[in-house]
Amino acid sequence: MRLLFAGTPRAALPSLQALIDSPRHEVVAVLTRPDAPVGRGRRVERSPVALLADEHGIDVLTPRRPSEPRFLDRLCELAPDCAPVVAYGALVPRAALDIPAHGWINLHFSLLPEWRGAAPVQAAIRHGDELTGASVFQLEEGLDTGPVYGVLTERIGPRDTAGELLHRLAEAGAGLLLSTLDGIEDGVLVARPQPLEGVSLAPKVTVDDARVSWGVPPLPVDRLVRSVTPEPGAWSEFRGERLKLGPVQGSEVTGLAPGELLVEKHRVLVGTAGAAVELGEVQPNGRKRMPAADWARGARVRSGERLA
Repeated sequence: MRLLFAGTPRAALPSLQALIDSPRHEVVAVLTRPDAPVGRGRRVERSPVALLADEHGIDVLTPRRPSEPRFLDRLCELAPDCAPVVAYGALVPRAALDIPAHGWINLHFSLLPEWRGAAPVQAAIRHGDELTGASVFQLEEGLDTGPVYGVLTERIGPRDTAGELLHRLAEAGAGLLLSTLDGIEDGVLVARPQPLEGVSLAPKVTVDDARVSWGVPPLPVDRLVRSVTPEPGAWSEFRGERLKLGPVQGSEVTGLAPGELLVEKHRVLVGTAGAAVELGEVQPNGRKRMPAADWARGARVRSGERLA
């Protein structure tokens, strides 16, 4: 089939590469978000999907909105049979949905109808799910509401970060997306409506959402930090400045007030509403990531100081 691939971040790359390598399909163009400033230097860069398309000489379309008439005209000219989507990052209007003969087919990183929305992997870890997966469904105007062609499951490990889990789902999901497109072309797959029960939402995670509250037990602290690693990154305030936090570990130490620090030779502990947790890597403002013990020595952190 002739395909228009829609995607933006690194998680979309395994699927795009699988479709480029497929002898059955031709990626005639990719749709991705416009070039944007990234990093501390705010240098304007192309999306990972655009860069991979450039390597293969594939036409790259970057409308600010996929409802733009110029993009819709170009989509009609391309005449794709289907438009597979992986984390594109914008809603596709009805005018665009109706153009490909087989519509738009979305790879979503959850077991729908669980965790509809922009951050399903983060939500699954934060809420303590033990099992997640990926779903390929027919895109429609509702938020991840379309009928499902197929799913795969993936167990969430007790130390998984969102980045690690997303990497596994992106790799496995590429195969699911490819086999779904093969089945659609062969006319052997039928999408089934999502159940009405079990719907949950996973909105985009903001920087404010990633701030750690130390007045809760250690398990929610651990889940929050892992759910926002690496992006947008957990953080707390220390001496009036932001301190980024990597994954933490449990400890046997009790008696510390929420946010209170206990500095030992080889580790730094912080109080919660239960037992203290041990800090892993931290990143002071304007510095590189480092082990918490190294940070404490360099910053002369004293026991009794607090994270807020």
